[in-house]
Amino acid sequence: MSTNEIKEIKELLSSPKKIVIVPHRNPDGDAMGSSLAMYNYLINLGHEATVVAPNDYPDFLKWMPNSKDVLKFDMQNRQSKKAIEESSIIFLLDFNALHRVGSDMEKTLKEYKGSYIMIDHHQQPDDIATYLFSDTSICSTCQMVYHFLEKMDGISEINKEIATSLYTGIMTDTGSFRFPSTTSVTHRIIADLIDKGAENAKIHNNVYDSNSFSRLQLLGKSLTNMVVIKELKTAYITLSQAELDAYNYQKGDTEGVVNYALSVDGVIFAVIFIEDSDQSIIKISLRSKGKFSVNKFARNHFDGGGHDNAAGGKSTISLEDTVAEFLKILPEYKSELLNSYEA
Repeated sequence: MSTNEIKEIKELLSSPKKIVIVPHRNPDGDAMGSSLAMYNYLINLGHEATVVAPNDYPDFLKWMPNSKDVLKFDMQNRQSKKAIEESSIIFLLDFNALHRVGSDMEKTLKEYKGSYIMIDHHQQPDDIATYLFSDTSICSTCQMVYHFLEKMDGISEINKEIATSLYTGIMTDTGSFRFPSTTSVTHRIIADLIDKGAENAKIHNNVYDSNSFSRLQLLGKSLTNMVVIKELKTAYITLSQAELDAYNYQKGDTEGVVNYALSVDGVIFAVIFIEDSDQSIIKISLRSKGKFSVNKFARNHFDGGGHDNAAGGKSTISLEDTVAEFLKILPEYKSELLNSYEA
C-alpha cells in the first residue's frame, strides 16, 4: 500500500462516515478479531461502523468485545443489506475474493458502488478493491490491521477492546504462535497488545479451554476415523453428517481437528473432509509442514486455496467419492511429499 493510498484513506476517514466491515463466510478467530478491532477503531474515530458477517461464527469467539453488535447476513438479511447500501466504505478483511462470502452476499457486494479497502494475507488476491493491503508473509490479518493502524498513525488509538481482538486473531491464526509465519515482529506486536490491555491467559482460556462434552466426543470420533498413509506422509480424517449429528455438532466444533492429523509422527500433509448437508458440499481443510503447498493442491483440485501450509477447499460429490478422488490424486504428489523438509 503506497504512501499516496494511505494519504487518500486518511482523507476518506477524516470525517464521519457509515462504514461496513465484512469478514469471510464461516469466520474464524482472525476474521472476527480483525473485524471487531477495526470496528472499535472506526467507532473511536467517530464513524458509524457495522460488522456484517456472512453467517454465524463459533461460540468460543462470542465473548469478544462488541461481538453482540455483529449482523449476520444470512439471518439478518434486511438489516445487513441496508447497512451495506448506506455505507460509503466497506472493509474486506481476511479474504481476497468475493465468492468467499457466499453466493447471496456476493451478489449484494458486486452491486456495491462505494470504496472497498481490502486487508488480507492470502495468496493471489482478486482485483476487486479500491485500496489493497496484501502481504502473504504476514501471519494473520490481525497483524496486518495492526500495521495498517501504524500507517494511519493510529497505534495510540488501540485500547483494551482493540488489543483483545487483535491478540485473539494473531493467536488463533498462528496456532498459539507456533507456525513458521510467527516472527519476532509478531512477538513484539503481541507484547504491545498485552501492554495495551489484552489479557493473554484469559483469551487463551476463552478460546481453547471452553469445550463442551459433545465437542470432545466428536474429537474422539474424528481421531478414530483418522487414516494414515505412511508411504506418502499423509493423514486424513472424515466426518459424515450423521456423525456430526450424533455428537450434536455446533459451528466451530471441528476447528483445529485437522492439526491432530498433522501432529502424527512422519506426517507432513493432513486433510479433514466434513460433510455439510445444508450446503450440499464436502468442506475440506488442508494443512502441511515444510515446502508442500496445500494452497496449490486445494486450488488445483478442490476449488479452494489459502496459504502454503494452510488452505481450504470444497467438493460437490459425496463424501466417499471425494475421498476416493483425493486418494487417486495423491500419488501424483509423491515426490513433493517425500522431499518436504521433514523427509
